[in-house]
Amino acid sequence: QPVSSSIPQEFSLSQNYPNPFNPMTNVKIQMSTGGFTKLTVFDITGKEVQVLVNDHLNAGTYSVNFDASEYSSGIYFYTLTAGNFSQTRKMVLIK
Repeated sequence: QPVSSSIPQEFSLSQNYPNPFNPMTNVKIQMSTGGFTKLTVFDITGKEVQVLVNDHLNAGTYSVNFDASEYSSGIYFYTLTAGNFSQTRKMVLIK
C-alpha cells in the first residue's frame, strides 16, 4: 500500500518493524522510479517462503505487511529487487 505521494531520491529497503516480531511485521520500501518490483522472504536455509510483492510499482514509498503466523521461530531474510537495485535484510521471528 502506498504511504506517501512524494517521490524518494533513491531506492531503499528499510529494516522491518518491529524486529524481533510475533507474528506480524512491516517493511517499508522506497522506489525512486517505477518498475517491476519483487519483495521475497527466505528462511535461514535460503528457501523462498513467501513473495510479498511481485508487481509493477510506481515511484513512491510503500508499506508491506508480513504475516508469519504459519512459520516457525527463527531468522528470516527479505530481499527487494527492482531494476538494477537489490538489497537484503534480516528479521527475527520469535513465538
